[in-house]
Amino acid sequence: MARPSTKMQQPLIFEPIRRRRAFEEVCERIRHQLSIRALRPGDKLPAERDLAVQLGVSRSALREALRSLEIAGIVELRKGVKGGAFVRPGDPTSMTRVIQDLMHLGAISFDDLTEARLLIQSGVVRLACERATKADIEAIGRNIDATEEMTRLGRHDERLRYAMEFYRLLALSTRNEILTILVDALTDILLRFLRGLAGGAPTPGLVESRRRFFRHLKAGDAEKATQEIESHLTKLHKLLTQSYARSQEGAGERRRPRRARE
Repeated sequence: MARPSTKMQQPLIFEPIRRRRAFEEVCERIRHQLSIRALRPGDKLPAERDLAVQLGVSRSALREALRSLEIAGIVELRKGVKGGAFVRPGDPTSMTRVIQDLMHLGAISFDDLTEARLLIQSGVVRLACERATKADIEAIGRNIDATEEMTRLGRHDERLRYAMEFYRLLALSTRNEILTILVDALTDILLRFLRGLAGGAPTPGLVESRRRFFRHLKAGDAEKATQEIESHLTKLHKLLTQSYARSQEGAGERRRPRRARE
């Protein structure tokens, strides 16, 4: 017969259950109505007084909830006789703001960002090689032509705009909305860093790389197309990482208190 253990057991400790604040519960209720399609973009929520009564909360709690949802890009608060709280269409730019905020707070590193972009873009290229239509391929070809022309003319801001649009066109050709949103968010963030590099001067070999990629895309060769885009992005991300590190060092120097002169 096994002897009872003489080892002292640590007492179990349970954290107290924390009740949600009223405005958080209101936000959750409204989000639930969106999830079950009871509310759709363009719909107007009930009047403030009626909604507060239905939810059993104070009007101040309801207002706080609506402000929170407005900041999140879920509702739009309009003033006037025909005003009220309206459900907004989906706003993919909120994804960009969230990622940027997490970077500024230190929760996401620049290396995390570039690594994720490389992995996502590689997947996008493989799908694009499978799903791109003739119209998609022609649009990408025109984009590369425009990038080359802006580079030749030295119009660097426009060249950069076309260079970034290239990734969106690729993402759109996958017919996957999530990938398009992610590509747009990551591209927009990295665009801000690119603008700070040498006044937006052309990335060496960009047009040549695009031409090689385009040949592989038209041929439906996912392996070679992916290799080409990965090679270009690896070089670009290395350049961006070095620039980002220098900018952080500069910011640290500016924050450091100066020593008093002797």
